[in-house]
Amino acid sequence: MTTQPDSPQSSPSVDSPTGESGISTAANTSGNGKSPPAIKLTRQPPPVSTGVLSRQTSQPSLANHPSVPILTLIAIAILVLGLTIDNFWIGMAGAIATLLISVPVVWVPLQQWLSESVSPVEQSRFVAIFGLLAAIFGLATLTGVNRKFDAVLEKLNSEAIGSLAEWIGALGQILIAVLAVYIAWRQYVISKDLTIQQNTITQQQTIDAYFQGVSDLALDNEGLLEDWPQERAFSEGRTAAILSSVDAQGKAKVIRFLSQSRLLTPLKRDRHLGRPMLDGNGGYLEDRDDGVRVIDLNVMLAGADLAGTDLRWTELSDANMVRANLSGCDLVKANLARTILFEANLSGADLFGVHLFYGSVETASPRSRTKPPNYETGAHTGAVVENANFTGVLRLEEEQRYYCCAWCGENSRKSIPGGCDGIPNKLGR
Repeated sequence: MTTQPDSPQSSPSVDSPTGESGISTAANTSGNGKSPPAIKLTRQPPPVSTGVLSRQTSQPSLANHPSVPILTLIAIAILVLGLTIDNFWIGMAGAIATLLISVPVVWVPLQQWLSESVSPVEQSRFVAIFGLLAAIFGLATLTGVNRKFDAVLEKLNSEAIGSLAEWIGALGQILIAVLAVYIAWRQYVISKDLTIQQNTITQQQTIDAYFQGVSDLALDNEGLLEDWPQERAFSEGRTAAILSSVDAQGKAKVIRFLSQSRLLTPLKRDRHLGRPMLDGNGGYLEDRDDGVRVIDLNVMLAGADLAGTDLRWTELSDANMVRANLSGCDLVKANLARTILFEANLSGADLFGVHLFYGSVETASPRSRTKPPNYETGAHTGAVVENANFTGVLRLEEEQRYYCCAWCGENSRKSIPGGCDGIPNKLGR
């Protein structure tokens, strides 16, 4: 009868690649002939030590030696002694000793600082620059160019060189003077800009104070318009003062405020106290024939400079604007009926929708000193445009062109865009 060999209880150890043995065990075979899965145990590698010896500990440095400061001071003392007694050899010995002791101490941190501050690329470029200069000097020396240059310098007269130096000095003085003038000019420009900004802020504060003052005069405690004769006089006085003390943009702001507040519009008044009458829709009734304005501009804008300002939807009717400068103004939908624009400059202004008259253009005529206006037919409701300058006006409508050609006079007819052919000169001069 053949005897079966015993099943192995454990597998032989197998060396791991790291030289450590891996252990594998298996359970005994059960009665049914099946063995359970093998359990493998792997030994973890030992932890690696993280301790790293620094360069300073592995390689002793001269900077850490306690006797280095003492030796340095001794070497300096020998050097000072040699200089004091004027002994060449003692002084030389002290200098060499000081150099030999100090250089090793300074060299390591200096090298480390250079490696941290300057990249290898920059180091290469720096060395390349010196190499280029050395190569140029070497080529000039080998080819004899430097000798030829020295010969040319020897031929030059010393007086000529002195004159050249004087000329260069004079040129330097001129450049310094030019630089001083430029700096002074820049200071003037900066000071001027600051002054303009400060004046703008001050002007805006003055205009805001004017707005508040006029509102306090014309309104009662309930916010309704209550302008008595003396209050209207004070309001007109304030307006005349503010319009004479601000620039073109400030004048335009004041005119827009008064127009939108309906303080320049003739309002219908009751026949008892003269108070403005409401129209039943939250506003005040307008009365062109007999209405009274809270503020009447009269001659406040005569000769005024309003060039390039925004005067859209403003109420300028009945104002005296003789020789006013309105060039480049935005006058869209502005009311200029019965406005005196004698010799006014309207060149480049936008006249789209401007009211120059009431009624029909065929029957409309400029205002008259003696005859009342008729707002139904337009007689004596138009603006006085005699000798006005209409060069390059924008969006001039056909009715506006007809009225201006008829009543502006012979001199101004030539400046109206589109010409005045076929339109009679009703002004007669």
